[in-house]
Amino acid sequence: MSSVERAQYDRDGYTIYRNAVDADLVAEASAHVDWLLQKNPGLRPEQLHNNLMTHDPFWVRLIADPRLVDVAAEYVGDDIALFASHYICKPPGDGQPVLWHQDGSYWPLEPMEVVTLWLAVDPSLPENGCMRVIAGTQNMDLQEMHATPGGGNVLGSAMEEDKVDSEQAIDLVLQPGDVSVHHPNIVHGSNANTSTMRRCGLTIRYIPTSTRIVTDKPSWPSAFLLRGKSVEGVNDYLPWPPYIEREHLPFRDSDGWPPEPQ
Repeated sequence: MSSVERAQYDRDGYTIYRNAVDADLVAEASAHVDWLLQKNPGLRPEQLHNNLMTHDPFWVRLIADPRLVDVAAEYVGDDIALFASHYICKPPGDGQPVLWHQDGSYWPLEPMEVVTLWLAVDPSLPENGCMRVIAGTQNMDLQEMHATPGGGNVLGSAMEEDKVDSEQAIDLVLQPGDVSVHHPNIVHGSNANTSTMRRCGLTIRYIPTSTRIVTDKPSWPSAFLLRGKSVEGVNDYLPWPPYIEREHLPFRDSDGWPPEPQ
């Protein structure tokens, strides 16, 4: 039987799970963002992408948390892998906007069977640039994204404005530990953060193991098998990175990471 959240997702293209993870894990994620920024001083905080997570044990521990994977299983089934994950951390005062777009227009996935969980690390509010969605647009075909010169947009491209009825936008107001879930076709974005509060969230893109990551790279930097079985000949998965003291951010149970068996 479908949950209330799944029913809303099927109708509107998005839903919200309140208090999906505990405050201690959220605090570790916040510390992780600070640690990543210290290690990568040349990056804007909105640009902490999946290429940084290949050898990062806490990041993999976070996206593999059973409570998050349980939510993903409602949408992609019991054989689950990670496609990508990305901290979008908008600093106070000059946090960049994310202009209207559809995620699936960017992704090398065949078929486009994927679900995004957006974990709030900070309060995500209209005043600090929370995510906004246009309900029902999950039924729209994927559109071409167009470059947005000037460097003021996190993604560097967006949909044509005449394709979006922004008056219908719904603010997804989240507290730390809440998770929103959205469809790869839904039109969404977020405003700039001109407030005095940071707005940080972690996107997590889960796929069924039957979905192929189409790449010419020797390996995809965030392809991790998280639950169930792989499908022969579809994707090659990375080993879960071990925790190395003084090299990685310490976290709860880091001494016993990774768990066995994976």
